[in-house]
Amino acid sequence: MESLFNGYSNRTLSGSGAWDEMFPEGSAAVREPYREMFPALDRMDDSELRARTEALASSYLAQGVTFDFAGEERPFPLDVVPRIVAAEDWSYVERGVSQRVRALEAFLADVYGPQRAVRDGVIPASLISSSTHFHRQAAGVVGANGVRIHVAGIDVIRDERGAWRVLEDNVRVPSGVSYVLANRQVMAQTLPELFTSLRVRPVVDYPSRLLQALRAAAPRGVENPNVVVLTPGVYNSAYYEHTLLARTMGIELVEGRDLFCSGGRVWMHTTAGPMRVDVIYRRVDDEFLDPQQFRPDSVLGAPGLVLAARLGNVTIANGIGNGVADDKLVYTYVPDLIRYYLGEEPVIPNVDTWRLEEPDALAEVLDRLDELVVKPVDGSGGKGIVIGPDASAKTLDTLRRSLRKDPRGWIAQPVVQLSTIPTLVEDGFRPRHADLRPFAVNDGEDIWVLPGGLTRVALPEGQLVVNSSQGGGSKDTWVLDAATAANPNSNQSGAASDEVTLATAAITTVAPVREDPHTPFRSSPADEDLVTRHHQQQQQQQQARAEVLPC
Repeated sequence: MESLFNGYSNRTLSGSGAWDEMFPEGSAAVREPYREMFPALDRMDDSELRARTEALASSYLAQGVTFDFAGEERPFPLDVVPRIVAAEDWSYVERGVSQRVRALEAFLADVYGPQRAVRDGVIPASLISSSTHFHRQAAGVVGANGVRIHVAGIDVIRDERGAWRVLEDNVRVPSGVSYVLANRQVMAQTLPELFTSLRVRPVVDYPSRLLQALRAAAPRGVENPNVVVLTPGVYNSAYYEHTLLARTMGIELVEGRDLFCSGGRVWMHTTAGPMRVDVIYRRVDDEFLDPQQFRPDSVLGAPGLVLAARLGNVTIANGIGNGVADDKLVYTYVPDLIRYYLGEEPVIPNVDTWRLEEPDALAEVLDRLDELVVKPVDGSGGKGIVIGPDASAKTLDTLRRSLRKDPRGWIAQPVVQLSTIPTLVEDGFRPRHADLRPFAVNDGEDIWVLPGGLTRVALPEGQLVVNSSQGGGSKDTWVLDAATAANPNSNQSGAASDEVTLATAAITTVAPVREDPHTPFRSSPADEDLVTRHHQQQQQQQQARAEVLPC
């Protein structure tokens, strides 16, 4: 039987010089984390693997795990080969992500407070004031436990040497964790034998950890807080995630029309009358959250939310104004912010980055535009990125004019060859570039990093942009338990069986359904006109930015 790995090592040697996660360069050996998985995959023939791949797609389509690609609803692509991260590697990533979140928490508290970092010359005042997502309305608006970043998604990569680097920070409304949970469920069903020789850390704790962090942020004096998930509605690209998280946490999924503010507090319409809301896990962007403070035409939030939060009567998670920390120009200062606020050296370094506001940097980038990657500072979903070596002369000329006109709006980086992982394509297993989004949950006492995260993979050959809107997919991310690393020859079949049982049993709890079980409450038949405007506003939001999926 011909192996589907035939020719794989040659592809990695003659490729772009990327670090491959399964095979060391110039060697037919397999890296340690994949030692037990490789034989299991290598024994499967083409028809068996493709049948299992089709089963993955069918399962996702039936459950509604889909995304919009060029106007067509498709099952979210999940590759059959999981990404495996050794215990010691994950410990390093975990420390780096936790450190990053602590520093960004301190930065947000400072930037909406005394601005010591500006006064001490660590970060320019002009950078803060010119950031699209710096909102003065957020000053003084913070939960009782002082947390602004309840959930973070920190994107990391492995470079050509296999070293971890931070690619960007996401502390506004980071999305994608639903795919982490869904990927694990279907992988446990589709390839259960691959769990039998490895002890993989579970991911099913995420909803309970998130709920614990949200409850910990409740206003003072509230012993049993009422927590809700606020969604823009069914037209939002991440609506599947909103429904899944509400269901797995056992809390209400609400839209803006379900909420109203009275007496400086937030209330939810119910059939039994108004119910007080204490914590809102919002999946609505700042600009659409409160028409009294932001866009007056928005019906995605509720008038008075920000005032209620300012009075300390409701907590909005993640915090308003967090987007300033997502600014890709602020990203270039995060290593300095870590040193300033924490007195520590960064655990995971940034990718080298040019700040185009600096005249010398701008001149160098303009001269080397065909060698570099240029990104808009407030971009998301892979939109607006120009990869110089792949761009046409016309595209580079247009970009050159944009950089001269608005250098503050862009950063530049060298082309980093993201690490590759074997991925099943038409002609067998081939190397495809991937990144990783670990998710961190902050309850004010501890920052817990979900052991896994979302691995996004670029399916077209040579593609470096991993977003699903650019044709990308995902992999289940397996973090090995430290016990496996300590004793790799031990028989883990019992533990593996428990993991499969746990992941499969969780399907009854977190598997998505096609219908939304949370029927929106309506206060009167006159709301029909509001619904129409609500849908129009949702469409407007999606066109402007919406909650762009990270995939």
